[in-house]
Amino acid sequence: MKRHFFIFFITLCMCKVGIPFSVYAQQKIKIACIGNSITYGLGLANREKNSYPAQLQNMLGSSYDVMNFGHSGATVLKNTVNPYWKTKAYADALKSEPNIVLIKLGTNDSKGPNRDKYNEFESTYKELINSFRQLPTKPRIILIAPVATFNADTNSISDRVLVNRIIPMIQQVAFDEKLELINLHPLFVDKAELFPDKIHPSVAGVSLIASRLYETIVFKGNAGFDIYTKINAEKNISSFYGFECASFKFNGRDCKVVKPKVAAKGHPWVWRARFWGHEPQADVSLLERGFHVVYCDVAELFGNAEAITLWNKFYALMRKGGLNKKVALEGMSRGGVYVYNWALANPKKVACIYADAPVLDLKSWPGGKGKGPGSKPDWEIFKKDYQLNDEEANRFNQNPLDNAVKIAKLGFPMLHVVGDADDVVPIAENTTPFEKIVRENGGDIKVIHKPNVNHHPHSLPNPTPITDFILKATGQQMNIAGKDEK
Repeated sequence: MKRHFFIFFITLCMCKVGIPFSVYAQQKIKIACIGNSITYGLGLANREKNSYPAQLQNMLGSSYDVMNFGHSGATVLKNTVNPYWKTKAYADALKSEPNIVLIKLGTNDSKGPNRDKYNEFESTYKELINSFRQLPTKPRIILIAPVATFNADTNSISDRVLVNRIIPMIQQVAFDEKLELINLHPLFVDKAELFPDKIHPSVAGVSLIASRLYETIVFKGNAGFDIYTKINAEKNISSFYGFECASFKFNGRDCKVVKPKVAAKGHPWVWRARFWGHEPQADVSLLERGFHVVYCDVAELFGNAEAITLWNKFYALMRKGGLNKKVALEGMSRGGVYVYNWALANPKKVACIYADAPVLDLKSWPGGKGKGPGSKPDWEIFKKDYQLNDEEANRFNQNPLDNAVKIAKLGFPMLHVVGDADDVVPIAENTTPFEKIVRENGGDIKVIHKPNVNHHPHSLPNPTPITDFILKATGQQMNIAGKDEK
């Protein structure tokens, strides 16, 4: 009774001074969008409704207040014709009391006249970050690397400079400052049609930006999880595209664990079999979404019993460190043999397999017994690994292709990305017959074909199909309403 009277009394007092009770019951989360003309919405019809901050507001709903502090032509660098530092937008952003700050700058810094000042870029960017960190609201700060650009003027905004200079510097700042990072660039490299003037995205383009930011803002992970505390080995910490990467020895093997800024629920992970860091765009996109990415070097054992034993021990280490029971396996080229052989030995520990131009028959490569040239040195290593003479090697039947019926019945989904013109690991001797057998035996496999592409480059320039496949297979996919898909 006394409690009810107290609540009534407080409510009555607030009404008398004209303060709605709802203000105290729920404060809106304020988001400050810092950026240039793309943030501002230049070129968009009805930018107040269609800019990505406006679309983000619509996605997030009334619990958020998304504020647009974009200024056309703005740069991170100070000594330019239009530094963000001197804009009213910047001054207003500092006064806005934000809870979240999204910084999307760098595109204009790629212009020719600014390139001799890049020795100042990282320190200036950190100064900008600190100006927001010092606000009383202590906001969550998220760095956003620029979208792709298709401008042909090499002295103006340049995609080449963005990729080779600006984005790596932003990634280094994210690493140094331990900040969340979203790299928008890969999401647009195959979407030139969304850039009417080659620089500014259309309404559909900014919708894609807004959707990606929405994912990050509503993401609920485990910020306190740190696998490094569970790895009792001397670790060397370096930057992996803006994320912390620990390199260490385990059972005499070189190992790596890259941790996300915030771990996703259930602590999902990707295990790359071979060629660490090559075409990393899918790995980076999953790190952004809370996955760990790991590596245990068992080269060159070609997935034999020794390799499986070493990987079993490394898996146990990752589980002890707190990672999920089921892992997404990633096998590039000869890595295909490694991931499928380990999966055959450990089917209940596999969430899915992403195989890229995979070797599935060692007689095809490195044996060169089909249309491909093979590799004589690697063929000799393979024979030694499996203790085979020439005749036994030519009759070898423990390849993933030979075990395709068993693999089909294991139940996990598979994605292959292949170049149709691959003359090193011909798909006619590897993925094509494997896919046929798997489908005939009820297996779950999808193949993405790259017309006129050889063995290289691996992966996809825009890794979204790979990312989405792994997110779905691990139960991490999110719909636009912010609810996990079942």
